[in-house]
Amino acid sequence: MVELSFFMNYWLENLADSSIRLNFAATNTELPNYTLLYNMTKQHEEMLESILDLNATNIWNQNENEIVDLWEREMNEDNFSSSEEKLLNIIRLAYEVVHFDNGDERENAKYTNGEWVTFPRTDIKKGVVAIRKRNITRLTDLSYENVKHITAATLLELIDRNFGGGWDSIPLSVKDIIESAFEVTTTTLPATRLHMEGGTLDKKIADGYEVLEVKKGSWIEAIFAKKKAPATKLRMLLENEYDEEGNRVVRDDDEEEEEMEERDEVDEDDEEVQPSEEDETFYSSYAPEADVKDDDDDTSGLSVLE
Repeated sequence: MVELSFFMNYWLENLADSSIRLNFAATNTELPNYTLLYNMTKQHEEMLESILDLNATNIWNQNENEIVDLWEREMNEDNFSSSEEKLLNIIRLAYEVVHFDNGDERENAKYTNGEWVTFPRTDIKKGVVAIRKRNITRLTDLSYENVKHITAATLLELIDRNFGGGWDSIPLSVKDIIESAFEVTTTTLPATRLHMEGGTLDKKIADGYEVLEVKKGSWIEAIFAKKKAPATKLRMLLENEYDEEGNRVVRDDDEEEEEMEERDEVDEDDEEVQPSEEDETFYSSYAPEADVKDDDDDTSGLSVLE
């Protein structure tokens, strides 16, 4: 206990910044647990320092007001206009994005009613941008992008709203989207057997699955869902090269690309080697041609009647 307390105090004093220390102090916890510490660190990592740091991964965890504050703070900087369309395309992944003329009273009233958050463009002629978080209320709202950012409990709520038809009632295209981010299994059993102590239900819950029970007469279809672990990306590391004096040779990216292209060309040349005429093993694989008679020989015994 003393060692853990020492480690946490050292982390707070030396590694955490002021914002994390203040959040930590607000919890009134004498000895923090690792879960709390991880959540605060994760929340801090997702905070953007610049709107240019926005990408397809962190956009899902950003608040509308934070995006607007960063946008308005940096929009007058040099070369910001060149990144404007790219940023709007990223925002569109998680938000509804609308351009409107704030000089039009009707449009201005529509997008300033509290449901939308607005910010200007660098070019006044392009009007004003209004954004609103995309709500996932139906299974058809799921995509390969946003399905990665919902919980298993939220997924099962969406399935439950799908007219109560169970897993088989979901279209195949939607199933593919769901299974790209979740492990899903189903079983249909009598209610007494499903809820039997130590049975399938208890085992799945112990393994970290969320469960949805869909009644089908006296039987119950149990749908189990669990978030898939993030896939690990494998990277190829090339061996270091050294010169005659033992110093490491550092190459530019262009040189490495040229070397890779040369290796590919050599491989292609090796694959396109044609057999020579003296290669008996190649031609021996072909069966000898059959003796074909000429058509004139077949008609040689016939006479033409005049």
